[in-house]
Amino acid sequence: MSAPETERRPQGVIANEDTGESSDDQILDEQKDEESDAGDQPGPVDPAPPQEGLTDTVEKALPISSLTPRWRNWVIRGFFGMMMVVGFFWLIWGGPFYLTFAVMTVQLKCFQEIISIGHKVYQSHDLPWFRTLQWYFLLCANYFFYGETITDYFGHFLQREEFFRPLIKYRRFVAFTMYVAGFCMFVLTLVKRHYLKQFTMFGWTHITLLIVVTQSHLIIQNIFEGLIWLIVPVSMVICNDVMAYIFGFFFGRTSLIKLSPKKTWEGFIGAFFSTLLFGWLLAYFMSGYEYFVCPVEFVGPSEYSWMMECTPAPLFQLTEYTLPLWLQGILHVMGLMWKTVNIYPFQIHSIYLATFASLIGPFGGFFASGFKRAFKIKDFADVIPGHGGMVDRFDCQYLMATFVHVYHHSFIRAPNPGKIVQQVLALRPDLQLVVFNKLKQHLLDAGLVENSCSS
Repeated sequence: MSAPETERRPQGVIANEDTGESSDDQILDEQKDEESDAGDQPGPVDPAPPQEGLTDTVEKALPISSLTPRWRNWVIRGFFGMMMVVGFFWLIWGGPFYLTFAVMTVQLKCFQEIISIGHKVYQSHDLPWFRTLQWYFLLCANYFFYGETITDYFGHFLQREEFFRPLIKYRRFVAFTMYVAGFCMFVLTLVKRHYLKQFTMFGWTHITLLIVVTQSHLIIQNIFEGLIWLIVPVSMVICNDVMAYIFGFFFGRTSLIKLSPKKTWEGFIGAFFSTLLFGWLLAYFMSGYEYFVCPVEFVGPSEYSWMMECTPAPLFQLTEYTLPLWLQGILHVMGLMWKTVNIYPFQIHSIYLATFASLIGPFGGFFASGFKRAFKIKDFADVIPGHGGMVDRFDCQYLMATFVHVYHHSFIRAPNPGKIVQQVLALRPDLQLVVFNKLKQHLLDAGLVENSCSS
């Protein structure tokens, strides 16, 4: 490996999530470890001239020049971390629309960061029409996935508009036609001297779509099941990340994983117990508010607003539980004579969510670390001082969102009345009468309603 390649640095310097130390030494160590594998790396990339990143600019602007690099990074990372937390609270206050818009914005930025790395690594800037095709494929994927959500929750209202009717009714065929058009365009733009680059970037684009678009779609689905299914998991990942950083910063001694050598067992274990406690308390607090636990329903088209009022499901109602004998014994030693407790059933589920966020969620970060090692970069971008790019912040969130969606559908989910009503309203009037009569007869047979008038 030549000297220029060794000295090349991307913009921005972030701290390791556990120890808070600069990543410069880590990158040098990783490059030395991989010199023997240099033959497996992509073709050589011309070293970029040294540039001042956003993190460097912020570091100079703040009055922290007297601090050591380790503490300077702590201050910058903490300050902008708090700004992101405040922004998250503002989005929660804004409701489902703000949160959905934020998810789509993050999706676009993550897509841009990942495909930009591909262009730089494979020097594919001269590929004809390829950047346009990448964003076109993103449009096709979003139309296909989000079309399903729009149809489920807003289909009846949108079908009243002549323009939207065919786009809703034939959404899958339209999405497939759009994709095939892009596929044919890709084949027609193949250039003999660029075959390998073009097919490599074609695969790169589709893997990025699978990672970013699919999981963003699942996050939107979680939002419509109730804000609590977004807020609690996201907060758990944030808590785990922050506590891993704090415990690793002050107590970290033992390396956790080779992919990220400065992550420590002390940070990992401390974050695990902190996240369990945080998740339990947050679940108790949020389960008492309809705003968080009720499925999201759209009220329209006259009002164009969201309704989040309902009778909370049993999952979000206080329930009395008898404590196990071994736990009663421990509490007795502590002077507490508890035999039963009143908790929300969702708090029990929060233990499983917190366990995944703490033990499996970080592997999303490890995967991103391995990806960055493979291409010898420190950050996906430098848009958040002290943190890197959007992908650097949301690598664990995407994995967590997928787990929450699968967990909810496997163990929690009940039919959504609002979604069912939308599907019935989309039927022809005669079919709606068939559904009505069958439902009426079922309710009469069950004794839930009285037959006050003859058929």
